[in-house]
Amino acid sequence: MHGSAPFGIALFGTALGPCGIAWSAQGICAVQLPEADEAATRARLARRRPSAHEQAPPANVRFATSRIIALLAGERVHFDDIALDLRGVPPFNLRVYEFARRIPAGETRSYGEIAAQLAEPGAARAVGQALGQNPMPIIIPCHRVLAAGQRPGGFSAHGEIATKRRLLEIEGALAAERLPLFSEANHVR
Repeated sequence: MHGSAPFGIALFGTALGPCGIAWSAQGICAVQLPEADEAATRARLARRRPSAHEQAPPANVRFATSRIIALLAGERVHFDDIALDLRGVPPFNLRVYEFARRIPAGETRSYGEIAAQLAEPGAARAVGQALGQNPMPIIIPCHRVLAAGQRPGGFSAHGEIATKRRLLEIEGALAAERLPLFSEANHVR
């Protein structure tokens, strides 16, 4: 094996549908949220990691998938002890991902807050772009980052804002006073 080429991918069932995961000897290198169906999820993960082969995951990957399954079923879990393979990720993105990983379930931050915490106060858009390139949604919880004024901002997973809203609902991050910001008109079904 060389570079960041993963050696395995696998699909696993969750409360939201089939997710995918890719790994290398160094750790998890990709998570795929559900697409329209299992075949689409598998195809998107395979496009993201073309050198990988579908196989039974090793214990560390099963551990990570069990945490993802638990989170998507509404349990409070953390991912800070899961080894990640982030080789090839730009340094700014790494800083954004480190910060995003520290946002607890049930809480949110804004793109601007993250930029300010990174001592890059004018970089809210760059933070959003880094999160849009996140290779491991859920483990790196980009869904917990909102635009200014608690607006949803973007989300690159299938279902876009509706998926982001669902993840935040599962985690209890949507208080009743915030729900109008995620009105039916604001998301795609």
